[in-house]
Amino acid sequence: MKTKPILILCLLLSWSCQTKNSATWRPLFNGENLEGWDTYLGPAYDSVSKKMDSTKVVGLNNDINGVFKVVQIDNRTAVRISGQNFGGISTREEFKNFHLKLEFKWGSLKSNPRKDRKRDSGLLYHAVGAHGADYGFWMRSQEFQIQEGDCGDYWGVAGAIMDVPAEGSEREKYVYNAKGKLLTFSEQSAQYRRCNKNSDAEKPSGEWNTVELYCMGDTAVHVMNGKTVMVLYRSRQLDGDKETPLKQGKIQLQSEGAEIFYRAIEIQPISRIPEDILNPE
Repeated sequence: MKTKPILILCLLLSWSCQTKNSATWRPLFNGENLEGWDTYLGPAYDSVSKKMDSTKVVGLNNDINGVFKVVQIDNRTAVRISGQNFGGISTREEFKNFHLKLEFKWGSLKSNPRKDRKRDSGLLYHAVGAHGADYGFWMRSQEFQIQEGDCGDYWGVAGAIMDVPAEGSEREKYVYNAKGKLLTFSEQSAQYRRCNKNSDAEKPSGEWNTVELYCMGDTAVHVMNGKTVMVLYRSRQLDGDKETPLKQGKIQLQSEGAEIFYRAIEIQPISRIPEDILNPE
C-alpha cells in the first residue's frame, strides 16, 4: 500500500524537474517578426564583372530586397533567408555559457556567385566587433558550418581561433577525432581555419534538421540531429599580434547564396556541458 504514494511522489518530482528545465528555454525568434535582431548585408554581386562590388554595400538594417523575412512554411513560422545578398542576421544581445537549439531546412533558390555550388549558410557564435569584418559580410566569430554535406564543420571567422583534436595533413581536409592531436585552427596556423566534422549527421535536402550548440567557458560542442560531431577548445581571437579569450558574443545566421529556413531558435543558460554530449560513447 505504501508503493503507490511513493510512485506518485516520484512522478511529481520528475514532472517538477522537467517543468523547471523547460522554463529556462528562451526563444530568440518570437515567431512574428525580427524583433531583437539586426540585419547586415555586404557588397552586392556584380554579374558583369563576376565579383562583389565593394562600392555597393547594403549595410546595417537596410534590407530593401527582403533577404530576411518571416514566413509560414510547413504550418509554422520561420525566418526565411533568401541568400540573394551575402551577409547575416544577428542578435542584438550577447550570450555566454549557453545551449542553443534551432531547426533549419534548405529551400530551392540558389544565387550567384554560388549558383553552381553547395547550398551554404552558417551559425556564427561569439560574434563580436564590426559587421563585415570577414570578406565584408560577417562579424568576427566562431562558425558552426551549415552547408550541404558539411554541417558541423568549424571555420574561424575574421581572426577567431579554436583548438580541435583532429587528424590530417592537408589544408581544409583535417577531420575531427576525439582521440587525435590537439591542433590550432586559424588564418595563421599551418592547418588554416577549417576543421571537418566527424561524421555526417545531416538529413537529406528539404528535410528539417536540428542543430544544437553548447558553449561553456572557452569550450564548444557542435551537435547535429542529436549527434556530437565536434568538440572545440580554447576559443580565442587575434587582436593585432596578441591572442585574447573569446567566450561570449552575438549569434549570427549567414546569408550566403542559398535559400534556407530557420525556426524554433531558442537558448538556455548552462553551468556545464553534459558528459554524454562532451564525451559520447
